[in-house]
Amino acid sequence: MKIVVDSFIPFIRGVLEPYAEVVYAEPAAFTPALVRDADALVIRTRVRCDAALLDGSAVRFIATATIGYDHIDAAYCACHGITWTNAAGCNADGVRQYVQAVLEYVERIDGVSMAGKTLGVVGVGHVGRLVSAMAERKGMRVLRNDPPRQLAEPDGGFVSLEQLARESDVITFHTPLALSGEFATYHLCDAAFLQKIRPDALLINAARGGVVDEEAFLAYAPATCRIVLDCWEHEPHISRPMLDRVLLGTPHIAGYTVRGKQNATTMSVQALSRFFGLGLDDWETVVPPSMQPATDEYDIVADYRTLLQHTAEFEHLRSSYRLR
Repeated sequence: MKIVVDSFIPFIRGVLEPYAEVVYAEPAAFTPALVRDADALVIRTRVRCDAALLDGSAVRFIATATIGYDHIDAAYCACHGITWTNAAGCNADGVRQYVQAVLEYVERIDGVSMAGKTLGVVGVGHVGRLVSAMAERKGMRVLRNDPPRQLAEPDGGFVSLEQLARESDVITFHTPLALSGEFATYHLCDAAFLQKIRPDALLINAARGGVVDEEAFLAYAPATCRIVLDCWEHEPHISRPMLDRVLLGTPHIAGYTVRGKQNATTMSVQALSRFFGLGLDDWETVVPPSMQPATDEYDIVADYRTLLQHTAEFEHLRSSYRLR
């Protein structure tokens, strides 16, 4: 058996070697030739799994060590008998930490408390739940918008996107990226949405780049509206005008914590084991004590300054990020 693994996935080297031929490759090196005789892939979001990569290959299983999965062509996989899994919720607490750092930064620079202000959470899955709970601990009123959950939980207290836009002081997005369908999220934050928000609203996108229409933001957002971006359209070639407009910007690392990566690797190996019967169903990542974070504090400003200084190195900044 042959498994091709994204070389930037931590804590996985040596784990699968007793069971398979394991090849490690950077995302750009994932080519049809590399995966042609592979039985399985273990990837991140930088590897697009579609016909261009997989046609004619032996791949039967794909594990993405990420919450997001829009880089996997699910329809193609279904038609070709390829099973895939994602690491749902793996880095949720890291994104919670990121949003909390944004709120605390605004409190410092504005000299105000978030207590009593309204936070609108768009997408109330693993991340959205943790962000909501954090905001409530800070004394914030929380509005939740999640149409799929509202359909399943009509008494769940969800609000419309329009109400959330009108009433929120801070709006944070935590949806998957769905390009089409009843619950499409692509350009959810578009011109129409921006024309409904409060003039001094703060927007945060730590979900997926395509959720915010950046051209619409530059054209229609009130001048007093502030935005924090971790996820950008057209990564890694991010918009310089958008970077110049943000309050804070980071290179898609909101969930890049030791615990998040630990969870993602554990979940991916266990899923691989269940599919192929490797006997690693209960395996867990071992993190050296020296890598364990000593505090929940996160210096988001330092990451912003680094991105400003090395914008053209977006992909390198993300791939070589020192887990917090």
